[in-house]
Amino acid sequence: MTPVQANVVRRRFLRSMVHGLRVVWPILSVIFFSQITLGLLVGYLEHWSLGDAIYFTFVTGLTIGYGDLVPRLALGRVLTAFIGLSGIVLTGIIVAIAVKALQAAVADDE
Repeated sequence: MTPVQANVVRRRFLRSMVHGLRVVWPILSVIFFSQITLGLLVGYLEHWSLGDAIYFTFVTGLTIGYGDLVPRLALGRVLTAFIGLSGIVLTGIIVAIAVKALQAAVADDE
């Protein structure tokens, strides 16, 4: 593949990726804001600062899980499980869009 062809495939990929994200944007938004809401609720229950609650939400939703903030209450732990599961779904949707965009970009090139 020549550099010119690679640039064409890259542009097709990005165009297809943006299109896919526009289609599922409402779903992604609901999942994302649900995660933030659950994280803020866990933070409230655990008496964490706003910054700690949002940080905890991102670390849990991205399934990193450093372990520096850990919910002690049972309800907080249940809500944390939902944050983690929704993070996996969110990541899966984005990866699926990227794979479809890559397939479309390469198929157009053949």
